[in-house]
Amino acid sequence: MLKRTPLFPVYERYGAKTIDFGGWELPVQFTSIKEEHEAVRTRAGLFDVSHMGELVVKGRDSLAFLQKMMTNDVAKLTDGRAQYTLMCYEDGGTVDDLLIYKKADEEYLLVVNAANIEKDFAWLNKHAFGGVQLENVSAEIAQLALQGPLAEQVLQKLINLDLSALKFFAFQDNVDLQGVKALISRTGYTGEDGFEIYCRAEDAIALWEAILEAGKEEGVIPCGLGARDTLRFEAALPLYGQELSKDITPIEAGLGFAVKTNKEIDFIGKDVLKKQKEEGTARKLVGIEMIDKGIPRHGYKVFAKGEEIGFITTGTQSPTLKKNIGLALVKTEFAGLGSKVEVEIRNKRLKAKVIATPFYKRAK
Repeated sequence: MLKRTPLFPVYERYGAKTIDFGGWELPVQFTSIKEEHEAVRTRAGLFDVSHMGELVVKGRDSLAFLQKMMTNDVAKLTDGRAQYTLMCYEDGGTVDDLLIYKKADEEYLLVVNAANIEKDFAWLNKHAFGGVQLENVSAEIAQLALQGPLAEQVLQKLINLDLSALKFFAFQDNVDLQGVKALISRTGYTGEDGFEIYCRAEDAIALWEAILEAGKEEGVIPCGLGARDTLRFEAALPLYGQELSKDITPIEAGLGFAVKTNKEIDFIGKDVLKKQKEEGTARKLVGIEMIDKGIPRHGYKVFAKGEEIGFITTGTQSPTLKKNIGLALVKTEFAGLGSKVEVEIRNKRLKAKVIATPFYKRAK
């Protein structure tokens, strides 16, 4: 039986086409991936991301515990701020990438990937110590994401808080949104400005409909996982299971900015990641653009000078750039900009070249 989010009952009304996504029945699209992608790049789109996991860490040893578990420096977080970080195994492989919200000195909210909720919760419990209390509240919380250049304008209609004062990676808890209490965070997974909104599961439908109603004039539309994937891919944001995994370290994936090997507390995987930061890695995540006609897809092999040098982690025809591009994990000696490579598509090796990432950057 596939799991469903609290918004499942209204999908049909908006024309959702659902798929099995890691054990969840979720909308891949409502109208079309291209239309939804364009709405987020030019106006705003609304996503149901209630499948994501929410774990609460509380208690007197919370900070020391999170410093041990996370690659980033959690001590830098102040109340009302969020941080991107990763959890790693001893060998540097990735358990998950996630967001940490600091709600108070001894209370943090972790937002983890849907397919990793149970694994992450077990991993955290296995290493818990002292006065740390862990709670999996994923079933009680719904998450909506309003993303795009007009997101602030639309959400402002529903709220008394001055959203222009809410900085990137800052959040406000217990905000009143048309009678619904929510946590509003200026974060997202699309490469655009926008907000992620956390509310009680039972309030999700009312909030979804209020946002779509408020955004009618601006052309806000519901968006599915298909557009979410093309948007995050153009912005070169990693997806767990593709750019990151137990076999791919954050350093290989180009996420060294979130790995603070100089923080005082030794975190799990620190020795390996420190060595990789200092000495470099044998593999690197790069952007590629097809020269020959063909679309690079996840898992396709990449070659250079006749030898297999890596594989595509994500690839598609970019809706914004109208080019066939991909992210690939390749041997470092072939990772230089302009390097000529080949992607094996249907038993043919087609020409491609290494290009800079992110593929898309919004105008500030």
